[in-house]
Amino acid sequence: MIVDFHTHSSASDGALAPSDLLLKAKAEGVSCFAITDHDTLAGYLSVKSSQAARDVGLISGVELSCRWAKTTIHVVGLDFDDTAAQMVEMVESLSASRVERAKTIAERLEKVGFSGALDGALKAANGSQIGRPHFAQWLVEAQHVTSLTEAFDKYLGAGKIGDVKAFWPAMADVVSGITAAGGIAVLAHPLKYRLTGMKLRALLNDFKTAGGECLEILNGRQPEPDMKRLSQMAESLNLLVSAGSDFHRSFEYGPTLGIDTDRLTAGRYLWCERALTGCVESTLDAKAR
Repeated sequence: MIVDFHTHSSASDGALAPSDLLLKAKAEGVSCFAITDHDTLAGYLSVKSSQAARDVGLISGVELSCRWAKTTIHVVGLDFDDTAAQMVEMVESLSASRVERAKTIAERLEKVGFSGALDGALKAANGSQIGRPHFAQWLVEAQHVTSLTEAFDKYLGAGKIGDVKAFWPAMADVVSGITAAGGIAVLAHPLKYRLTGMKLRALLNDFKTAGGECLEILNGRQPEPDMKRLSQMAESLNLLVSAGSDFHRSFEYGPTLGIDTDRLTAGRYLWCERALTGCVESTLDAKAR
């Protein structure tokens, strides 16, 4: 069975239009799929009623920004009611926060000599949800840096001048909003936060206490030992497990779309424990594989 519960379209910082992302997922044989754009449902809503969505078993999805202990955390919401007031209001609030955050990033970049950053990033975003990748793209196009990697290493990455965190809501509030909309809260790429083992355990405990149900044990091209470690942590806390590519675009060293469930370690798989709306494979079929 091929699944993917963490992907991005051009509605946020992905390269493919939502419709093209669905076509790529179909070509990869995906049978349960989520578009989880950053703090927006626009991409998902634009294709949710299409035949292509039915072909790949599209469920509702979004990746929401939040704060925990002064650290920016991402929580993926899956299989929620996209018309629920809690979800609509939360996404609208986060979208507004992204605009304010972008203004602050631009002000900081201008203080180190890069004028026109906001207009440049907005142009790069081209109507999509604005984020640091769009500032990185502008920095490259304006020849302030030579690559996206350099842009993050020098100006936009963790701890750099363009790393603005203050606008995000608390993790507990985001998890509560997802569950209130009937969805499943998934802690995304937990090892990317570079927390110590003790802090990661504290994060997982707080996430579960807030109502989080699921841990992402595989994210893109992740080493096998990391997946096993996360699987053990999920088991110890009785959390469901999820997996995704975090696909943004195709490039030589990037993750491919779709996760073959045969490569996963044992666990309480999200797609086996929950009857996910719209998935092509039934829960019973998934359990039999």
